[in-house]
Amino acid sequence: MSKRLRPGAVFAGRDLVTVTGAPVRVPDPAQLTHLQFRRFAGCPVCNVHLRSFARRHGEITAAGVREVVLFHSAADELREHVTGLPFDVVADPDKRLYGEVGVESALRALLDPRAYWPILRAVALSLPAVIARRQPAPSGAPRGGRLGLPADLLIASDGRVLAAKYGEHVDDQWSVDELLTLARAERPRPPAGVVSAASA
Repeated sequence: MSKRLRPGAVFAGRDLVTVTGAPVRVPDPAQLTHLQFRRFAGCPVCNVHLRSFARRHGEITAAGVREVVLFHSAADELREHVTGLPFDVVADPDKRLYGEVGVESALRALLDPRAYWPILRAVALSLPAVIARRQPAPSGAPRGGRLGLPADLLIASDGRVLAAKYGEHVDDQWSVDELLTLARAERPRPPAGVVSAASA
């Protein structure tokens, strides 16, 4: 039986610890939580993806969303790869939370034809920085392997899963625009007959 969470399911609240040692509550009691399940520390596709979120972090927070990103790597290894990211990053080297919510690993992560171009592009973008030693290289044998699939959950403050995406390949994940569209759809609407200041 699949453990995947669907919209309407309840994500049980829990206290996590970021790679910097800061506590983080999921879901956030005051705003939406975008829980991202990424792959291993230094994964080139993950790096490109997270940089797109970092560039638009202001828009994301303005939409009432808190980003929490998990990797299946140890905190010591992960820390050097995520320095400077403006959101919470959590290490889950034993894939406990991955398993609880049905985030899988499969050959299609890398072998799906839709993954070929994103992989080549991500490697090409990261290789110069790795060669110049401005960026650490990923492990040759990452903990949890190289076949992890991404996943995204958008969770309300009461734990209700509002939207979910389980990727079919390494680059099958929400873009910033897709996340913002989902988040804005969840904004409280004024009762019928009440005119908001924005529409007055």
